[in-house]
Amino acid sequence: MNRSATLAAPEAVHPSLWLASQLAHSATRCVDTGFAALSAQLPGGGWPLGTLIDLLVQQHGIGELRLLRPALLGLGKRPIALLQPPHAPQALALAALGLEPSQLIWIRSGAKSGDALWAAEQVLRSGCCGALLLWQNHARGETLRRLHLAAQSGDTLFCMLRPLAAAQDASPAPLRLSLHTAPGGVNIGFVKRRGPQRDTPLFLPLTPSLLQRHAPLDRNTPATAPARSILPALVG
Repeated sequence: MNRSATLAAPEAVHPSLWLASQLAHSATRCVDTGFAALSAQLPGGGWPLGTLIDLLVQQHGIGELRLLRPALLGLGKRPIALLQPPHAPQALALAALGLEPSQLIWIRSGAKSGDALWAAEQVLRSGCCGALLLWQNHARGETLRRLHLAAQSGDTLFCMLRPLAAAQDASPAPLRLSLHTAPGGVNIGFVKRRGPQRDTPLFLPLTPSLLQRHAPLDRNTPATAPARSILPALVG
């Protein structure tokens, strides 16, 4: 291959190479995000499998599960592990997203954060689940590298949901997105991706779930108060 051809298509030399002005070709299989505007901004055109994806949220329940919903539905009947979610999963809210409660595995670890990270590593290395969603507030660089390495041993959709402040920390994750609340959807910031830097966020409209559309507005209704307290985090 001559030099000009190499400059035009560096991925032909090695899949890890790409031009700074172009999105990289994903070296792993990807699953469609279900949102054309978002997929067009991601290397490989979707969520990469078998790797660590860092989702940095402004707060829980702003749309992160609705954002992942099409990809989770695209996994077929493979189990979906929820590790240390901020609220107890509720069958009604999950069914409103189209997710079968029998498909979901809720994993509660001990009080130590290391227990949850150990459990995540075991799930990833076993390859038993189609997706693993892990909620964590803090994780050291060494731990993130271990999880990223464990994810590479299979084809699990692995998303780690952390606070926005974690965007300042280094991470081996090849894809890091920040999620900010916005009327009618979310603003997605591209903290890190294999491709050109994008400074302006991408607004993604998200359709409210059935439960959100029909949730009563009266906060004083006793029968609905418990459900309202967990609804945003589960169908957000």
